[in-house]
Amino acid sequence: MNILIVGNGGREHAFAWKIRQSSLCNQLFIAPGNAGTALIGENAPIAVDDFEGLGKLCLAKDINLVVVGPEVPLVKGIRDYFEAHTDLRKIGLVGPGKLGAQLEGSKDFSKQFMIRNGVPTAKARTFLSHESAEAVNYLNTCTPPIVLKADGLAAGKGVIITDSIDEAKVAIKEMLEDKKFGSASSKVLIEEFLDGIELSVFVLTDGEHYVVLPEAKDYKRIGDGDTGPNTGGMGAVSPVAFADEAFMKKVDEQVIKPTIAGLKKESIPYKGFIFIGLMNVKGEPLVIEYNSRMGDPETEAVLTRIESDLVELFNACANGNLQNQKISISNDYAVTVVMASGGYPNEFEKGKVIKGLADSDKAWTFHAGTTLKDGKVVTNGGRVLAVTGKGTSINEASENAYSTVSKITWDGVYFRKDISQDLKRIENDLKQ
Repeated sequence: MNILIVGNGGREHAFAWKIRQSSLCNQLFIAPGNAGTALIGENAPIAVDDFEGLGKLCLAKDINLVVVGPEVPLVKGIRDYFEAHTDLRKIGLVGPGKLGAQLEGSKDFSKQFMIRNGVPTAKARTFLSHESAEAVNYLNTCTPPIVLKADGLAAGKGVIITDSIDEAKVAIKEMLEDKKFGSASSKVLIEEFLDGIELSVFVLTDGEHYVVLPEAKDYKRIGDGDTGPNTGGMGAVSPVAFADEAFMKKVDEQVIKPTIAGLKKESIPYKGFIFIGLMNVKGEPLVIEYNSRMGDPETEAVLTRIESDLVELFNACANGNLQNQKISISNDYAVTVVMASGGYPNEFEKGKVIKGLADSDKAWTFHAGTTLKDGKVVTNGGRVLAVTGKGTSINEASENAYSTVSKITWDGVYFRKDISQDLKRIENDLKQ
């Protein structure tokens, strides 16, 4: 098969790395790709939302399967575009249509979907841009911490959590009135804070059947100890100690099955990933959010633990045959540490030469925000690399990740020093 991956981040490099291992993969293209994907397949300089350009590439290269990585082309309707064109309709595509992608594209839509379909979630109220005064008054009835969520896509940064009602009032005005996150915050949800431990669960579905991928925990805040502003993700760990068989059975029965059934009941076709952001609250799973694609950097941890042929799974998903698929998962641990540009998630400089990149038999270095300039790999984004260490224990995986991180440098490089530390403590507590 000739396969196209749409995207240019660490998630897409990880997809390319895993897909290239399949005997079913003939030619592999990544649009637009990065310096890492260029080592595995052929990059095509086409924007992720240039559907006409992507369609022409598919026809020119005789593409059989398209795997959509990021959320923007899904929310904008890449599947709808392909299905509307006779010559593209026959190409298998992993990713929902515009209707299904609303699960991620609109926090309000997804919240109402959960409520309609009995999926356990935090209580919330939605306010429109002209309802700033009402939102401020509503905050007076809330108990901190306060959670504010921009309704639309905000690159993982549209959530604000504060212990101060006064700070929340300032933030809600900035979001609704000043459009802090652009059109994404034309609606804002004020949500109940859930006190628990976060978990990411990933489901691949053909709309009828599904397989559950390895779970992961990600680290959204920029600073050690989960401090500072939210980012797109500074690290990830898989497996997660508290996600035992009993807990995951609750997730399956109370969250996954009602979600798939809800999509069918509401006549929403769905072939692709459902990323379920959960909170474990005293042993009970409550949904924080849905995403309509795999997470980043969770993908870089999750895929290293999947032993099955990923192309087989993707092909079955695209063709509606997932009922015949089983997934084999390694018992090993994976710890991913994101290396970022200094200044991220605020302003940062690009074009810094990266030194120390080398292959390792104990860790993989997935490129996220990189490009080639004058034959050298340089930084080209906020999150630059995602280094994934693997091991038979969480300690070994962490040591392998950080050992590789210590050998890579560029001017202004930044990374968290505590990825996996909290899960090590939980794992030790569970053993006692």
